Amino acid sequence: MLRKCAFLVPLFALHAAAQPASPAREILTELIGINTTDPGGDNTVAARAVARRLISAGFPEADVQILTPPGRPNKGNLVARLRAKSGALKPFLFLGHLDVVEALPADWTTNPFQLIEKDGYFYGRGTQDIKAMDAALIATFIRLKQEGFNPPRDLILALTSDEENGTANGAAWLVKNHRELIDAELVLNVDQGGVTTDKGKPVSVEVAAAEKLYADFQLMVTNPGGHSSRPVPENAIYQLAHALTRIESAPFPFELNPVTKAFFGAIRAKETPERSGQIQAILQPAPSAAALASFSKDARFNGLTHTTCIPTRLEAGHANNALPQRATALVNCRILPGHSAEEIRQELVRKVADPNVAVRWVNSQTAAVTEKAPEEHARTPAEPRGDVMGAIRSAADSFWPGVPIVVDMETGASDSKYTAAAGIPGYGIGMLAIDHDDVRAHGKDERIRVTAFHEAVEFNYRFVKALLNSR
Repeated sequence: MLRKCAFLVPLFALHAAAQPASPAREILTELIGINTTDPGGDNTVAARAVARRLISAGFPEADVQILTPPGRPNKGNLVARLRAKSGALKPFLFLGHLDVVEALPADWTTNPFQLIEKDGYFYGRGTQDIKAMDAALIATFIRLKQEGFNPPRDLILALTSDEENGTANGAAWLVKNHRELIDAELVLNVDQGGVTTDKGKPVSVEVAAAEKLYADFQLMVTNPGGHSSRPVPENAIYQLAHALTRIESAPFPFELNPVTKAFFGAIRAKETPERSGQIQAILQPAPSAAALASFSKDARFNGLTHTTCIPTRLEAGHANNALPQRATALVNCRILPGHSAEEIRQELVRKVADPNVAVRWVNSQTAAVTEKAPEEHARTPAEPRGDVMGAIRSAADSFWPGVPIVVDMETGASDSKYTAAAGIPGYGIGMLAIDHDDVRAHGKDERIRVTAFHEAVEFNYRFVKALLNSR
């Protein structure tokens, strides 16, 4: 039995960032304060905290469930349902995740597991990815319930574990084991999408309809090793370093697809003159090498137009005075639609061009390492739905009038890949406004503007109301 607790009912109006005791901020403060990293954190603690708030707001306990995979007590997932007045229409699923990437307190200037307000920003692990948008979703569900709102279809809230790291991915587990609880007509994922700003000025409101494919690869070199006083050219670390340098010096080719081509065409007029010129150059039928090189210097643009592979972890050696008998690197790839993990693995083998360097696929769910990778491709972009896009325009006009709304492709990957594979199309609607050069997700001193948080909360509520009232 979950203990009920008090919850402040009213949410703020559009520009009420000066109200520090808002329900959404209280939720965010609580979530940031719960360590949900893998392996040291506890996702179930966060799921229970959300459940208490929902039940306190009037959700029946039967409609608020915490589901935990067998043998994984700290990997709980929350699934809650706001019931419709009738069951004629299939539900909408609102998807987020409660887990966050590890944060090393020694590297931060603030405590990563405490929400700190400083200089107009909220600091804390998960502010950008993704607890701020979790708080917006939770606050919206509570506000709708306390208003007595009767939606035309059930609304499902799923907040899951291990989207970032770990082998107990909640979205995949729910699809496989509890499909009936999350089955929906459409997924609205707050882990995608966003408002891109330049020094606080909105440039584009981005709705994600596609994403890149996530894949990890292990590069490994082995040899007999030996005494460090007798170095040899076949040192495993040198061989591995050379392999990584070859990957760095041979980037994957530039590609546009219908989603990214339309995206760049839509944002060009709102970009700086320099970036606008770069976009115009690469949209030509045969852009020059110089134009592509200049354009690709922007990490945001580069990720949208290239498959990227980057080393993120290194391990070598067993003693200070011995040549390493093994050296490994973890190479993380984000693959453009139309290409498979196995295709990229084979391309890495060609780039490395060294038979002494084994290139194997790492299963992100089980950590198993295999010679070959899967052949499936990134999900096909979802066709824009009039009701979704209309609701986004309606809500966005209150905050970012005149700013283009564009359908884009996420450079990362999210749990939408599991729901898409299950036949549930989706969109990314996580409308946090973040400067293009201040993306700190997964990095130190992660932060969001206080005003951006409150805008995202109110946007989420207005979007949901507009979407449900569109039919």
